[in-house]
Amino acid sequence: MALSGEQWDIEAGTHRATVVEVGGGIRAYGVRNVPVLDGYGTDEICPGGAGAQLAPWPNRLRDGRYEFGGGEHQLALSEPAKHNAIHGLVRWMPWRRLAGTPDSVTVGCAVPAQPGYPWSLALTTRWTVSEHGLRAEHSVRNLADAPAPFGLGCHPYLRLPGPLDEWLLRVPARTVLRTDERGLPVRTDPVAGTGYDFGTSRPIGDTVLDTAFTNLSRGDAGTVEVTLTSPGGHTVTLWADESFGWVQLFTADTAKPPRTRRSLAVEPMTCPPDALRSGQDLIVLAPGDTWRGAWGIRATIAG
Repeated sequence: MALSGEQWDIEAGTHRATVVEVGGGIRAYGVRNVPVLDGYGTDEICPGGAGAQLAPWPNRLRDGRYEFGGGEHQLALSEPAKHNAIHGLVRWMPWRRLAGTPDSVTVGCAVPAQPGYPWSLALTTRWTVSEHGLRAEHSVRNLADAPAPFGLGCHPYLRLPGPLDEWLLRVPARTVLRTDERGLPVRTDPVAGTGYDFGTSRPIGDTVLDTAFTNLSRGDAGTVEVTLTSPGGHTVTLWADESFGWVQLFTADTAKPPRTRRSLAVEPMTCPPDALRSGQDLIVLAPGDTWRGAWGIRATIAG
């Protein structure tokens, strides 16, 4: 049996993807047999959050501790070396297949009330492939009888031929989040005039990123687009709708070989790190309310 549980393959034309039971994430996606995501094998435990869904908070939470609704809450320290709780509760939980077609699968997960997060949530994600690429449509409903704090992110690693340092990167963001050695927020700064300014497409070079960007520029459809281009002309774009106000980029410098600096994680997030503590862009779901958001990936394969 695959270590990531049941595997659900979807395809349309030359687009093929695999969604997994453990975490409900995307294990693989390729176009014309060319990998677009840096995924993992059926004999591997998901490495570095690859393709995972991150809820009910993305990124890091200082000391795993926060206050909400008049109470103090303590989560397990899932990043013990930095004394943080990281990437939510659902990426190791089993997700059920709720519906499917040859080109789509809808998966769901029920988050029970528990120590540190005493609210119940129902999450669903519909993964679809088409000639337009990969699409993820999320919904989250508060099943509790009290307002629930919430954030969501996803963790795909985008991959192109050739060395990452040679890829051209465009990030239409005007603000960068500065963090400390624990990856926790210190301040926000304008990107203009700094090494984090990728407003115009340019090589990644030796830039090291584990960095959140915000104040995002959007197109007429309200989507933000982060684009990677290889010297050979392959292009991969991650887009996200207005539900996602943040994008985290990670050059995988701390990933274990052979994944070290092999791909770029481009993570759409509804809120920044530490949002359960700071409240910044935190979603508060009233009892019975549902949040929805969507993002996706487009790829152009040269040749």
